[in-house]
Amino acid sequence: MSDVSTRDRKRFKLLFVVESGTDVRMVDGLAERTSLTVLGREISGGRIISRDPKQEMELIVGPTSRLRFAYEVLNTLLRRRREFDAVLVQGYGPAALTANCMSRLHGTPTFMLVCSPVELYYSCRKKHPSPGMPYSGLQLWVLKMLARLNARVGRHYIVLSDHLKEVVKGHGTRRPISAIPIYGIDTDSFKPPSDDKTTLRRELGLPEIGELVFFSSRVAPEKDAETLLAAASQLKAAGRDLWLLHLSGGHEEFRLAADNEGVSDRVIARDAVHPVNDLPAYYQVSDVCVQASREEGLGFSPLEALACEVPVVAAAAGGLTQTIRDGETGWSYPVGDSQCLADSIECVLSDPDEAKRRARAGREMVVTEFNRKSVFDSLMLLLEQE
Repeated sequence: MSDVSTRDRKRFKLLFVVESGTDVRMVDGLAERTSLTVLGREISGGRIISRDPKQEMELIVGPTSRLRFAYEVLNTLLRRRREFDAVLVQGYGPAALTANCMSRLHGTPTFMLVCSPVELYYSCRKKHPSPGMPYSGLQLWVLKMLARLNARVGRHYIVLSDHLKEVVKGHGTRRPISAIPIYGIDTDSFKPPSDDKTTLRRELGLPEIGELVFFSSRVAPEKDAETLLAAASQLKAAGRDLWLLHLSGGHEEFRLAADNEGVSDRVIARDAVHPVNDLPAYYQVSDVCVQASREEGLGFSPLEALACEVPVVAAAAGGLTQTIRDGETGWSYPVGDSQCLADSIECVLSDPDEAKRRARAGREMVVTEFNRKSVFDSLMLLLEQE
């Protein structure tokens, strides 16, 4: 633990460069511990920060164009470089390349925060086309080149998982790579329910009878909603009284995909809810959480579910293999195998004692390894020591 007080840390001035949007939990966690400035690329039809932050911070909105945003990063660091004790830049795109080059010139410690395997996510578009997410071989080449350029000029990576360590090593870096699973899990909010599930479901307007499967991932090729819907179709045909609960900005697209699979009558699809104030209750009323990813950096949804002692079934993909260990903290199945996914869900629902055992072991893991306070403290130790 750091011996630097919260009050002293507020004097630590951090610039957080956000190229593709970020979670409010990340911003609030940084703003609690630093004097935070967020420089974010404007996102057409979206938000730089997923929700309004609770903590005080400065927000600078940059251009929508990635190249113009990189130029804005350059200008900001030229004008204000003496203001910041460190720079944390999201990903390894053009903005990161600019920040890393400037760090070489003026010496401000600069860290690349890697939360997802961008080129692996992008590659999913080729095999699994999705409306509004076209695939381009040239675009993939650009992503790979940017990754390698950043690996040459960058000074330090911060990644969420051991899997992402291997991803950035594959870019050719010889720089330090620190695995810190920020933003972590608030285990005081994500916890087992104090009321019975029937009461909670009634309060949330959810069916009081039937088994509830929660899928909270966004709708994207790398998240593989198709395999989950195919598994749900098989379980429905077998007579399971099953409901699929989905909360995301793409909930209408999820409902349409469910209709194509013949299970729309068993789907409850709603817009995303507040990730701190409202989301825990939806885990608490669920019987199982499914993470059906084709690729995954870490996967926070399974960790949130386990913190609520809800059993998890997850694809054996990327960072999910680090946390969802079959027979210990959950059930694991081969990527894209709808029959194995259906069988795993059946195992969870048919053996509640075993499901509780694995879910409780999962909460212990989350409290020990992914607690929000601990991971942000670890991040601050790293930023302050550089």
